[in-house]
Amino acid sequence: MIAQSTFGQLPSPDNSSVELFTLTNDNGMEVRAISYGAVIQSILVPDVNGRVADVTLGCDTLEGYLAGTPHFGAVVGRYANRIAGGRFTLDGRTYQLATNNGPNHLHGGIKGFDTFNWHGIRLDLGDAVGVSFSRVSPDGEEGYPGALATRVTYTLTERNELIIDFLATTDRATPVNLSQHAYFNLRGHDAGEMHNHLLQIFADAFTPVDAHLIPTGTIQPVHGTPFDFRTPIAIGARLDADNPQIRLGSGYDHNYVLKRRDSPELVHAARVVDSVGGRTLDVHTTEPGMQLYTGNFLRGNVEGKNGHRYGRRSAFCLETQHFPDSPNHPEFPSTILRPGSEYRSRTVWAFGISTATHAKP
Repeated sequence: MIAQSTFGQLPSPDNSSVELFTLTNDNGMEVRAISYGAVIQSILVPDVNGRVADVTLGCDTLEGYLAGTPHFGAVVGRYANRIAGGRFTLDGRTYQLATNNGPNHLHGGIKGFDTFNWHGIRLDLGDAVGVSFSRVSPDGEEGYPGALATRVTYTLTERNELIIDFLATTDRATPVNLSQHAYFNLRGHDAGEMHNHLLQIFADAFTPVDAHLIPTGTIQPVHGTPFDFRTPIAIGARLDADNPQIRLGSGYDHNYVLKRRDSPELVHAARVVDSVGGRTLDVHTTEPGMQLYTGNFLRGNVEGKNGHRYGRRSAFCLETQHFPDSPNHPEFPSTILRPGSEYRSRTVWAFGISTATHAKP
């Protein structure tokens, strides 16, 4: 089932209505998405005992999002993650983007995709329901070349999958790297620290960063480092390890190189298990990378749902993406979209239940 209602109204001079789309399936799962920022505002899933909790961070009101959040549940773009110095050269011309992360460009700049009201339409797909959000980013927005027509579609299936599909086209060559920036805590958005979640990442390598969290250009094996999640381990087990990369990120804020062949097919990127409530999350994606971020810069200064303030490391992100700063690293998979081509990306969040937990009735 899908329902549509009004979430709020943007202030003058915009005055447009922000729409709320509520997707539900027959298994007790519910997803709420709003047109502002194409934000996923809540995800309700049951645990092993049938108790339903909202497992993603967010705000109860439009005013909360307008006041500013660290991209809770938003679509980030035109380029997710960082571009060094906010600068890149394309076809012999150098472009200067807005800088909003020290000297760097982060998640689309000062006014990224998360700050716009998208146009949403409901989708009844028979065995699934969804919502499709679209907008056109004009030529020159935040310094990017070309007009970019973008659409993101969220589809909820009866298998408790939330499918995220991106589609974009351009009239000039431009970098594109879109991602969904949900923060997860499988015990509930207000459950506090997420250290005991068991995490497995299907990657043999990651991209180390410099002091500005920009990739150095090297690909480093995870073997023998705190970045090795090839077998399940608690996220917090090595979160404060004596490791130079951990110190640079104040925890995990790094891109993993996913194991995939040169094909557009989905690959299994990660699996997370809440060892208490039994909720699970499996991430599959067509993207070559995934950023693990452990909420290191959450400070409790944003009032979230039910008045809860989200403290440091109270949630984690698994941002499927191309690699950070790819326009400045020709050795990385290309993020350049050209006229006549389509940018397509799919990520699937599959929620489930594991009975191998310490859950209590």
